[in-house]
Amino acid sequence: MQIRAGFDAKDQRRAAELYWDAFGGKLGRVLGPRTKALAFFERVIRADHAISAYTEDGTLLGIAGFKTPKGALADGSFRDMRAVYGLLGASWRAGLIALLERDVENKSFLMDGIFVSDESRGQGVGTQLLDAVRREAERRGYRSVRLDVIDTNPRAKALYLRNGFVEKGTQELGPLRHIFGFKSAARMVAPVKPEANLAKSEPSGLE
Repeated sequence: MQIRAGFDAKDQRRAAELYWDAFGGKLGRVLGPRTKALAFFERVIRADHAISAYTEDGTLLGIAGFKTPKGALADGSFRDMRAVYGLLGASWRAGLIALLERDVENKSFLMDGIFVSDESRGQGVGTQLLDAVRREAERRGYRSVRLDVIDTNPRAKALYLRNGFVEKGTQELGPLRHIFGFKSAARMVAPVKPEANLAKSEPSGLE
């Protein structure tokens, strides 16, 4: 397995497919149907905000995305959304998606999704991607990594807990749960260096 920054241009479509396979459950009512969603994500998914896992023969296995003040892994503009969904379709979709946006805060390196192909599950791909995210965070001068995981994804939460993440708070979605299909998201934080102790440096609630 190879871990590398970004992903190959030829894999733009596959990256979009893997992203949708992972997050379509919560985004399907807003960004579906699948054909439209794939057209949108193929257009906007950004290699410069991704760390990828590949097989030795060049097959994309998974991606960990991150968010910075300069953008995010899936960082489309209203123009991108309008190009796929039309003006009316883009208008209401953009409004709903904006409600899920998370600000970039300076204390932690913010992850923007991690996903692996079905056929590569159980092979340690997610763990290696998380290790690579920690290295990238350290390279950028961060002491910790932060992510949010929804209550309907226990497999992902178990992965994070195994890799040193600690739950620091929960944000309830409220009435929007009927649209996005989950009730809450847990904020999880891990030190860049696994042996570090964040108990004193990280606040206990969501920001």
